[in-house]
Amino acid sequence: MITFSKIALSLLTVTPLVLAELEYRSPVHQVHRSRAHKLRTPECTEAANATLTKRAPALRFPFGSTKVRGVNLGGWLVLEPWITPSLFDNTGNSAIIDEYTFGQFQDPNAAKAKLVEHWNTWITESDFAAIAAAGLNHVRIPIGYWAFDVSGGEPYIQGQYEYLKKAIGWARNHGVKVLVDLHGAPGSQNGFDNSGKKGAVTWHTNSQNVARTNAIIKTLAAEFSKAEYADTVTSIAPLNEPAGFVGGTIMDVIRQYWYDSYGNIRYPFGSSTQGDLLEIIHDAFQPLSSWSGFMKYPNFEGVAMDTHHYEVFSDAEVSMSWDQHIQTACNFGINTIGSYSSNNIWTIVGEWTTAPTDCAKYLNGRGVGARYDGTFPGSTKHGDCSAFTGKSSGFSSEYKTFMRKFYEAQVSAFERGGQGWFYWTWKAEEAHDWSYQAGLAGGWIPTNPSDRQFPNICG
Repeated sequence: MITFSKIALSLLTVTPLVLAELEYRSPVHQVHRSRAHKLRTPECTEAANATLTKRAPALRFPFGSTKVRGVNLGGWLVLEPWITPSLFDNTGNSAIIDEYTFGQFQDPNAAKAKLVEHWNTWITESDFAAIAAAGLNHVRIPIGYWAFDVSGGEPYIQGQYEYLKKAIGWARNHGVKVLVDLHGAPGSQNGFDNSGKKGAVTWHTNSQNVARTNAIIKTLAAEFSKAEYADTVTSIAPLNEPAGFVGGTIMDVIRQYWYDSYGNIRYPFGSSTQGDLLEIIHDAFQPLSSWSGFMKYPNFEGVAMDTHHYEVFSDAEVSMSWDQHIQTACNFGINTIGSYSSNNIWTIVGEWTTAPTDCAKYLNGRGVGARYDGTFPGSTKHGDCSAFTGKSSGFSSEYKTFMRKFYEAQVSAFERGGQGWFYWTWKAEEAHDWSYQAGLAGGWIPTNPSDRQFPNICG
């Protein structure tokens, strides 16, 4: 979740178009290109389907014909201060602002005990039962690189991987599919607290950081390509929200990494045999139009684009009226996503919210204020935060009605223009404006995502 101020080729011939797309080459690409003559040509499909990612063997979920309706399990295996502020406040140390400092500034045994208690209680099988009962078919589970690889004195506490596997079992029990999302990479890919370490963005500046990340994706792909997960794990997102906006060489590194991840995820067996997991890349905060033609069928198979939609992380956005928030969401889903997805690859909104403000405590970082009430550095006050976040018991009926409209607008637009969505997030201690669970209880999120009180909200 943003908190700032998302090669193997089945070819018989190598065309100029393909050579251009492989501008960012790697040994992975070369190996799979050498196998290309052994791989079957993707079947020709009717024009209406040619723009969609298609591949064989069949994917584990009917992407493209059935909409993804999902929710993120945020703040569980990757800590976020705004989702569970008590976990941070109870340390009594204001320097603890992310998972890195959670391990750095506490006794390791004490930190581990707190995390184990959190992992055991924040998400349980009952949550999966409730998610299924709410008509959702997917969960997106963020996990950090430190669950797999801690080195060089990194103070992270490990143990998350076994909970990820446990969660997959719970999902299977309730008929819910799973997207495994690598949310943090060595060196931090975005500098957000939810990358593990808030601050500098250095993932792309050190080839060892990228190599460590690739090794983790190989581990995830090898494990979850096993037949025992075929009924549950549908996809892997190899990196959440890389910060393309920092400039320099980062976009070159990101594109190369998406190519490398294609080989690692789509060809997990060390051979020319394709797997059945979908690779979900992120737009790196770049316009979707800038990705036109990238990793597109038929040169690539089993790839989808993830874009995140929030209307709270700038002064201009938090100053919008409720009607403007709704219209912005409708336009983004129907026009922006629709234009890209119809001519490129499946597009899923991997994160979004019904919150129209950044008022949630610690949303912009522990100890950092909000733009909406002017307590964020350099911001202008637009109103009082007390009415728009916290426990839902304090929300007015008008605010709940707006959030219902905002929910319906986004669901309608994202399904109309793209292939579905994952709401951020399932639960939050205090920020009920962001909580799907609280929205169900409070009535601004329907128990069936298809239910409409405002059927023509987007026209």
